[in-house]
Amino acid sequence: MSAEMDALTVVNQLRDLAADPLNRRAIVEDQGCLPGLILFFDHPNPQVVYSALLAVRYLAECRANREKMKSELGMMLSLQNVMQKSTSPGETKLLASEIYEILQSAGKEEAEQAEAAAASCRRKAHFFLGSNNKRAKTVVLHIDGLDDSARRGLCEEALLKIRGVISFTFQMAVKRCVVRIRSDLKAEALGTAINSTKVMKAQQVMKTDDGGEMIVPFQEDTAVLVEENTDIPDYLPEDESPSQEQDKAVTRIGSITDGMGWLGTAANFLSRSFY
Repeated sequence: MSAEMDALTVVNQLRDLAADPLNRRAIVEDQGCLPGLILFFDHPNPQVVYSALLAVRYLAECRANREKMKSELGMMLSLQNVMQKSTSPGETKLLASEIYEILQSAGKEEAEQAEAAAASCRRKAHFFLGSNNKRAKTVVLHIDGLDDSARRGLCEEALLKIRGVISFTFQMAVKRCVVRIRSDLKAEALGTAINSTKVMKAQQVMKTDDGGEMIVPFQEDTAVLVEENTDIPDYLPEDESPSQEQDKAVTRIGSITDGMGWLGTAANFLSRSFY
């Protein structure tokens, strides 16, 4: 296995572990994982860079992590470099900018206003939308047919093809997907893409005035033309991608110790590669 493939495997594993709110504190507290993710920001493979940014984005959802992440050596400078690099794809720059803004506001009064939307990172797995970020928005989807890892893989492929999708996370137990998208992308585009799988149907979860939720179906006669994303390289095929092996790559809720042993392996790889 090549060094580049090793790097891609490690960063994808860390991304999947970081997607579980129960793992985020442990990953940031680990002495090797966060510095390694920062070094991946300068990797020549754009897929490694994007996956590392997505992992850091997940970690930043936990408010208790932000001060440590902001002060980690090279974090803010490396994010700026990604944002300013002419060869960085547009979605990569946007994701780096969003992380930078979240960490920059750590400890300030503005972060208090976002806490209610972020909730507890240990109880809820949904995306944090900074009060100063006007270029992105969050859409919550309820997906009928999101029953297993194979269906999740189909959903990932559909979402990754949409230009304007920044990141997403799944709540498999309640058949939901929380998607971060550019502000100019219509939510209907997500529904059109997922419905095109023919085995799943997406509906939008909306907040009511009294703080409750309601599920609103997308109108079938108003399908939106989906602009495909060509900036971000495709993920690994299903038979190679560690993200598809959910029992190995993602820690199940309530079993954080299953994933922590793997962190040691990741830290050893990072140590061998960079230190």
